[in-house]
Amino acid sequence: MLALRIALRYLIAKKSHAAVNIISMISMAGIAVAVMSMVCVLSVFNGFTDLASSRLSAIDPCVKITPRDGAVISDGDSLSRVVSSVPGVACVRQVLEQRALAVSDGDQMPVRVRGIEEGYSDVSSLSGLVIDGEMIDSPSSRCALLSVGVAVHTGARPSSEFPFLLTVPRRLGRINPAFPMAAFRTDTLMVSGVFQSNQGEYDEDLVFIPLQSARTLFDYTSEASSLDIAVDPGYDIAGVIDAMRARVGRGYIVADRLQQQEASFRMIEIEKWITFLMLLFVLVMASFNILSTMSMLIIEKEDNMRILTALGASRAMLRSIFLQQGMLIALVGGLIGIVLGTALSLLQQHFGIISLGGDPSQMSIEYYPCRLSVTDLLLSSAVVLVIGFLSGLVSSRSLPRLDR
Repeated sequence: MLALRIALRYLIAKKSHAAVNIISMISMAGIAVAVMSMVCVLSVFNGFTDLASSRLSAIDPCVKITPRDGAVISDGDSLSRVVSSVPGVACVRQVLEQRALAVSDGDQMPVRVRGIEEGYSDVSSLSGLVIDGEMIDSPSSRCALLSVGVAVHTGARPSSEFPFLLTVPRRLGRINPAFPMAAFRTDTLMVSGVFQSNQGEYDEDLVFIPLQSARTLFDYTSEASSLDIAVDPGYDIAGVIDAMRARVGRGYIVADRLQQQEASFRMIEIEKWITFLMLLFVLVMASFNILSTMSMLIIEKEDNMRILTALGASRAMLRSIFLQQGMLIALVGGLIGIVLGTALSLLQQHFGIISLGGDPSQMSIEYYPCRLSVTDLLLSSAVVLVIGFLSGLVSSRSLPRLDR
């Protein structure tokens, strides 16, 4: 406690050289700014993670089953009956997804065609995302539901006047070199509606058509790319997924909504921790100011150390004084940074003081999303403690010999 009291005295007392006070303040300010930035940036990434999580249910089903090997499930009808028998499964809808070339009014683009079974609205909120026209009404209809990106690029609109063509290479049969066009299969549909989900991976190039039309176009009979499943509200989703995994075996992947978007969340996490490491590097650079401050303080307090030594203070006690002095400088700066970062993050979280810029009518959100996390505060505090301890330890090991 005596070493701590002396360290506190050295921290708040006026030094004989004004430069020591100035460098000490700069050290604290550098630590504070770095920690404040760390808290704010981590909070913004938390906000983007929450934003992505809140929009997962727009098109993704509650549970999706896909083959572990290969592109399609060999018998979608049979697997669908097996999954339907699992307790807690409300309904199962088959989906067949392949690539195709879309042509409309002379414009063309590659698209992802997703054939959906009748009653697909039972497992997805797709019908609520239609902004023009209407949802595909029946499995026998020769209609297509386009994403807003496909509609804009091809100029297609819900109308019976302009046909919408899908062209794919034939999957089965031989190719006649004398008639190359026979190597392709084309289906002509009418556009029933246009949807917008505000998610780039869906709005850019996705087209929904009836499942039977998709199977005919791609030369399939009972195959499916996936099974989209809805779970009864009274059941635990994790328990139902475990039961499905046991029922379908190891040849299939059973994923909930978060696992279906695992790549997107992994990218956000990678960006978050890369940014954290960059700010950590800035914090380490700021800690060199602590070493400068401690070096000047050791020079200034050399006479005081001689007096303490004469009074019986050991060298270990002197090292403890400057170790705690370095930690105090880092802790004060870190505390200021955490308070400022917490205040700014809460203001952004509740009042949206910083906007994204641009035209609000063209954006799904107007302000940077933000969520303050206690885990991030504890992590930032731990980093400050480690840096303060190391700075103080290095400084305390450079004490001059006082026995001369």
